[in-house]
Parts: sequence; C-alpha cells; structure tokens
Amino acid sequence: MSKRDALIAKYAEDLKSKCGVEPDMDFLKKVTIGCGPAIYNADSSLVSSSDNSELERVKTNFLMKKLGLSESEDLDGAIASVIDQYGKSTKQKHRAVVYYLLAKHFKKEAIYDKKK
Repeated sequence: MSKRDALIAKYAEDLKSKCGVEPDMDFLKKVTIGCGPAIYNADSSLVSSSDNSELERVKTNFLMKKLGLSESEDLDGAIASVIDQYGKSTKQKHRAVVYYLLAKHFKKEAIYDKKK
C-alpha cells in the first residue's frame, strides 16, 4: 500500500468514525490528490480549527479559489458546520477530510472531474 493509499484509508476512517459519513472513496481519492504534497507534511496536512487565519485560508484558497464560491454563500457558516461535524474536540482535523466535507456540502464534486 502506498503512503497516499494509507492516508486515504485514514481519512475514510475519520469520515466514518468522527463525522458519521460513509465516504465516497473515488471522490475522497480525488480530494486527497487535489491537496497535493500538503498531505505529507505534518503541519499542512491538518486544519487548525482554533486558528482564525487558518480558517480564513480554507475559505479563500479552497472555497473561493478552488470551488469558485462567493462570499455570499455563507462560507464561514459552512466551515463552522464542518468543524462541528468533525468534532470540536478532535485535535487533528485532516485537511483532505475538511475539504471533502466542504465540497460535499456545496455539491461541488464536479470540480474534481475537470481535466486540467
């Protein structure tokens, strides 16, 4: 099993056990690949939900730039909802899981089907 496949399995387990979601494995793999090398770095692979500047980066870089959403779509509310779903007490929130949940929340799965 490759390192990426091991991480995808870990993310799937988080989605099941911590978020109460049965993961779409194909979509989870696409989101994980979309995170790029960040998933291999201990710091950048996680989202610090207590750091407002980190949540702002998620909003700007992922929701607005990657998913093409506008500020009017209650992005902060969606982020807060995903953080609650993951569990505020969960210290390590994996970036790929947060992005997966946000993309599903906004029904933006098709973004990952585009060819570059």
